[in-house]
Order: sequence, then structure tokens, then C-alpha cells
Amino acid sequence: MDLLAQVGRALSMSAAMAWGILWALMLGFSLSAIVRAVVRRQDIARLLGDDSPRTLGTATLLGAASSSCSYAAVALARSLFRKGASFTAAMAFEIGSTNLVIELGIIIWLLLGWQFTLGEFVGGVIMIVIIAVLFRLFLKPRLVAEAQAQADKGLAGSMEGHAAMDMSVGGEGTIWHRLVSPAGFTSVSHVFVMEWAAVLRDIVVGLLIAGAVAAWIPTTFWQQFFFEGHGIWTAVWGPIIGPIVAILSFVCSVGNVPLAAVLWNGGISFGGVMSFIYADLLILPILNIYRKYYGRKMMLFILATFYSAMVVTGYVIEIVFGVLGLVPTERAATVVAASISWNYTSVLNIVFLTLAAVFLWRFFSTGGMEMLHKMGGAPPDPQTEGASGHAHATHDGQA
Repeated sequence: MDLLAQVGRALSMSAAMAWGILWALMLGFSLSAIVRAVVRRQDIARLLGDDSPRTLGTATLLGAASSSCSYAAVALARSLFRKGASFTAAMAFEIGSTNLVIELGIIIWLLLGWQFTLGEFVGGVIMIVIIAVLFRLFLKPRLVAEAQAQADKGLAGSMEGHAAMDMSVGGEGTIWHRLVSPAGFTSVSHVFVMEWAAVLRDIVVGLLIAGAVAAWIPTTFWQQFFFEGHGIWTAVWGPIIGPIVAILSFVCSVGNVPLAAVLWNGGISFGGVMSFIYADLLILPILNIYRKYYGRKMMLFILATFYSAMVVTGYVIEIVFGVLGLVPTERAATVVAASISWNYTSVLNIVFLTLAAVFLWRFFSTGGMEMLHKMGGAPPDPQTEGASGHAHATHDGQA
């Protein structure tokens, strides 16, 4: 009975967390779907052919308008690399796709505060700059050639089909006219539902882990583990250990934010929280996908450079935000509400659940189920794909 009570407590905390962030997730995915409905992937590889600052800036912006699913971002980055994008630009696209998306910023703001959202976006750009410098210094052409040969084998990872789908709206007229057209409505609904399908696993797992950690692991353990109250040592240790905790947690995408809130309340440094969130691209399943995509040597190179960039970025954010007085002094992240009650959160959840129901109706009434079945599968062979190399969701005037 005691075990059941403990499990029930963890599940109730996970459920309360889910209720608290539900509307924000739906708002983020809705905004992301609107952006992706009008941003076409056509000719992206052509724009990312080198590692110049301008190209990397373009890759970052295009990544921010892409999928928030880490697995899909990794798969799409390989697709761009195979189509002619430089490896550095493909990685910048991948980082932008997972660390600079709208929904991630909203959830971080809701659970941790606006300072963390600002740190996430500023730090994401800093990390891309550091990665570019490290790649320029240490990435050898021979290693890139070996990665290219391995990538061209087309070994499957996760969410290959989702990464290959381009559901943007074509045709004439302004962006607004395309967006409010029947095809635009269909495109937004498809992106919204499929993004949920892509990240639902990580969100659920992240909430369950965060609930279990909050319910079962005492705060005193985290305070000792993160050296809370030890001044400079707390700030030094946080960015080093943050990514390691993330790697071992197996949680990526927006699913790791609830756990980040638990760790912040437990004593990890501000920079450590940032480094923890950045590390969604280094969890063990994704490292294995890197090995399949690019080979063992490139996987280890990505691990070393990404980890180093995450640690350094954590330090930079810690120092800069500390000097500017932007590091919160209280550890009061909204891990879980005291109870689910009738308040603005409940009203917003009802509103966005209604909107989600409308999107679901549109999705299933316009052939969405067939596309859903193809999400986790392999994309079409590059030799038989269309000019853009992507599977489009356009039919009978509806996308």
C-alpha cells in the first residue's frame, strides 16, 4: 500500500504538471504550425552550402521554423547534408530546430520564468557560434567525407518519415491568403497533429520522470549533488553535470523542461539548467542515431564538440546574466500546482483543447491517418523523390 501511495503521488504530480503546461504546449504548436504552413523547405539545401556566418544564420532561422521533435530534426539535418548542405550548416539547423522553437520558449517561461527563456534563445545562438568555431578548427575534410559516405547508405533512424514531409502551402497570393485558404487550414492542422504525435512520447516520459523525481528524491539530495550554496563551485559544476544528467535521462524535445524545473528547485545553477536543456541532442538514443547516420568517429566528434559547446555556453550565460542581474534569486519554479482548480489555466486549457479538437477533425477528414502511419518509417528513396526531395501533403487543392 505504501508503494502504491508513492506511485500515486508521483503520477498525480505528473498529471498536475501536464495540466499546468497543456495550454502553453498547444499554443506553441499552433504558432509553430502556422509558421511551417508558409515556410517551404524547397531549396533549403541550396541555401546551406557553406559555413559562412550568413549561411549559419539562415540555417538557424530555418531550423527555428522547423520541427521541434529532436529525432525529426536529426533526420532532417542528415537529409539536408545529403542534398548538399555543409555539415556545419546542417548541425546549426538541427540546433535551431530543437533549441530555438516557439513552443520550447513558452514552456520554459511558464515553468521556470522569462529569464530562462531569454537564456535559452541567447544561449542557443551562442552555442551555434561555438560549434561553428570548433568545427572550423577541428573538423577534418576526411571525417566529413567518411560521414557523407555513411549518410548516403540511408540507414534508418527515428521519425524519418516525419522529417521527410513538407506540408507547407504553395500557390499564388500573399502569405495571409494562403494561410487562411482551405489548403492553409489543412496544412496547419496536419503540422499541429503530427508534431504532437512526434513529441508525445518524450513529453509523457519527461513528465513521468519529473513527477517521480519530484515525489521520490528529496531536495537535500539535489542540493548536495549540485553543490548548492558553495559559491563559485556551484556555478562551475552545474554546466558540467547538467548535460550528463540529460544524456542519461533519455528525454528530449520539450519533454525535458519539467525535469529542468525540478533540478532548478533542487539547486543546480542557472547555467546548469541551460546546459541541461541544450543536451536534448545528446541523449543516448540520438547518439546511436548519429552512429548510424555518420559513423562512430563522427558520432564521437559530435558528442565531444556539442558537449563542450553546451558547457561553455552554460558558463557564458551564467556570467553574463549574473552581471546583468538576470539570474533569479529564488528557486521557485512551477513544478506542480497545489491542486487543479478553476482558474485561468483551466480556461485556457479548455479553449486550446477545443482548438485541438478542430485540428484533429480537419486532420482526419483530409487523409491525415495515412500520413500518420508513415511518420516513423523511412522516407522515399532520394533517387525516386521529387525535385524537393520531400513527401508533400498536397491533394485536390488541400494540403
